[in-house]
Amino acid sequence: MNTLPSDRLRFLAAYAVLLAGLLVPVQSLAQVDTNEQVSQMIQPKMVKIFGAGGLRNLHSYSTGFLVSPEGHIVTVWSHVLDRDQVTVILANGRKETAAVLGAEPQLDLAVLKIVREGLQLPYFDLEETTSAVPGTRILAFSNMFKVATGDEPVSILHGVIAAKTKLTARRGAYEVPYDGPVYIIDAITNNPGAGGGLVTTTDGQLLAMIGKELRNNESNTWINYAMPMSELTPVIRQIMSGDYVSQQTKNDNEDNPLSYQPLDFGILMVPDVVFRTPAYIEVVEDGSIAAELNLRPGDLVLFVNDNLVQSCREFREQLGNLEAGDDLSLIVRRDDALITVETLVPNKPDTN
Repeated sequence: MNTLPSDRLRFLAAYAVLLAGLLVPVQSLAQVDTNEQVSQMIQPKMVKIFGAGGLRNLHSYSTGFLVSPEGHIVTVWSHVLDRDQVTVILANGRKETAAVLGAEPQLDLAVLKIVREGLQLPYFDLEETTSAVPGTRILAFSNMFKVATGDEPVSILHGVIAAKTKLTARRGAYEVPYDGPVYIIDAITNNPGAGGGLVTTTDGQLLAMIGKELRNNESNTWINYAMPMSELTPVIRQIMSGDYVSQQTKNDNEDNPLSYQPLDFGILMVPDVVFRTPAYIEVVEDGSIAAELNLRPGDLVLFVNDNLVQSCREFREQLGNLEAGDDLSLIVRRDDALITVETLVPNKPDTN
């Protein structure tokens, strides 16, 4: 039997190793090129949102994405939108003012509209959304940790859809009322500022919106999840057309302009997503009246000046009836104990 000389065998072996080493980088470069093309397609349609915030552990920035050339923006419903207008920064760094057009807090969904008219912006077509199954590779675009403040691109994470399941989660002591389907993502996507960001397939198809930071009810671990566009798109279209009225809007008492708000005492309540959302405290601002009274996140407000409080809305209404110098007594439930705190209502700061 004929055999190859040993030096030729060594040459062929070395050549095979070299070729194998070259094939991996070539394949990786092809993937990089594909991701770069998808990024160039997605980034111009993303926006950075800057609004309310500033309390301890409470960021003042989030993410959104454009769904019309006129400047309609889909984002997550959060405290960042708790002001009349917010600042949005387009991919090219241009600042615009936007207002909340409508919201459905139970879906953690809000739609903004850039105030300036005559815009022609790149956008996602809501007719071209898709769905995914476990194992699907995805890209997640968001302004997590306030990485982008001007014309910098938002961050991109690679991940995989681990499951599609019902959401069972809470924020502090408050259980989130939405129990519909979400995508669970094998990547750390739900970071500060990432809420309202976008999840796409690796070829750039619109798949889901990144939700807020939540913990699993059973394991108490943070959940990396996204809301499927199939759950959001019908409501988005209705808000854009002016045909949608959320449960929160239906029950707002517009006849009572609230003079005092929970934030005037350093209190941030859990999101008011249903008519009788229990009056749980979510955040207490350092150095505030609430902090001096030793109120804590997770406390449930039961009484304000001997008046029974059954919801966040009723708590705000009770505070709205106060005047400077009034006595204020709160009874809260903490674990299994009832705690009473008392103070005087301070003069409201002049915001002019």
